[in-house]
Amino acid sequence: MPTSSHSALLENRTVLKLSGADRVKFLQGLVTADVAALEPGQATWSACLTPQGRWQADFFLVSDPDDTCLLLDCASEQADALCKQLLRFRLRADVQMEPTGMRVMVTWGSPPDAALLENSISFADPRLPAAGWRLLDVPEATQPTDTPQDYNLHRLILGLPDGVQDCEVGRTLAAEANMDLLGGVSWSKGCYMGQEVTARMHYRTLVKKRMVPVASTGPMPAPGTPVLAGGVEVGTLCSSQDHVGLALLKTSAVTQKLDCGGHTLVPRPPVWLAEALVPPQPPASTPNPDSSSFS
Repeated sequence: MPTSSHSALLENRTVLKLSGADRVKFLQGLVTADVAALEPGQATWSACLTPQGRWQADFFLVSDPDDTCLLLDCASEQADALCKQLLRFRLRADVQMEPTGMRVMVTWGSPPDAALLENSISFADPRLPAAGWRLLDVPEATQPTDTPQDYNLHRLILGLPDGVQDCEVGRTLAAEANMDLLGGVSWSKGCYMGQEVTARMHYRTLVKKRMVPVASTGPMPAPGTPVLAGGVEVGTLCSSQDHVGLALLKTSAVTQKLDCGGHTLVPRPPVWLAEALVPPQPPASTPNPDSSSFS
């Protein structure tokens, strides 16, 4: 059976324009994604981190196919702070940054209409194929079929974090928000702000907590409510809607019986996340030939 097409306008998103001859080189040293690898029309998910590798803001980054600029699709409440944060490092770089007024639409299910794709700056969500598409500068006459709440439920079921709802500025690590698993971090580019901590955690398998999709036996309590296992706190609830949500959990707690606000929580890790929740096994010890006994 064909999959229905869904669409929603996200009025809580702002599109910023980064222009100037040094735009790629400038942004390359500040964010987690490989900006230099983007071809016109290509997009990636990325973030600004503190020097300690903690989340400050995340956004979708697309190389405008019709203009010599980069577009940042970010949360509206972070747009001003993101501009100021990035431009602090401008020095003599030839870059300019400004809001565009472009409308942001998301679609999921079956592919969006070809006419809508042609009249928008469109790209597949770079995190997961099931996430759908994002369309910037959507024509004013375009009417959505669904609400932002419908899309929010869709991304929660998939286990996709929403930065301003799920991350804490200066506290959440990129890997805790699963950016390392969802294409939000490049492991082949050069240095960027927070790169050392992010790479060390990745290569040494030091991630102790991750955001995991959860289902509840009742309506979810408020974000920040502790998640307990046997009376011991093992995480906190992030964003939620109805009976599903995301929880930042210790990876060792995912297989335990969990409680949050008096309701049972059931972790529902998707395939792309499940392997990262398995505790690393210590290397097998190699027998020392000198300790062998001989008769």
